[in-house]
Amino acid sequence: MPQPHERRQEERAPIELRVEYQRLNRFFSDYTRNISKGGTFIHTKKPLDVGTRFLFKLLVPHMDEPMVLLGEVCWVLHEGETREDDDAGEFNAPGMGIHFIYENAEQQRQVEREVRN
Repeated sequence: MPQPHERRQEERAPIELRVEYQRLNRFFSDYTRNISKGGTFIHTKKPLDVGTRFLFKLLVPHMDEPMVLLGEVCWVLHEGETREDDDAGEFNAPGMGIHFIYENAEQQRQVEREVRN
């Protein structure tokens, strides 16, 4: 099986941003560990199931309104598990890898601008 860094299609930028999302009528607030044009890693002790699609808000400090994105859970790391990666220790915290599903080209350009900045 390929290593995560071999499957990755976009370069990631390390960043910690607050993320809000809903699960079974409860709202959660967690943090990203990194972001790329294609997705992010959300640090959480209660990850959603692989394949789950959900709307989440990415709170970017210089933006007046949060970015609302659709994401799909691609992989999950539970408490006590580890995952090898080229960024030493990055995935030794529980959470979920999220792939962004863009509504349109403009939304994708907006995320790409924010990742570059």
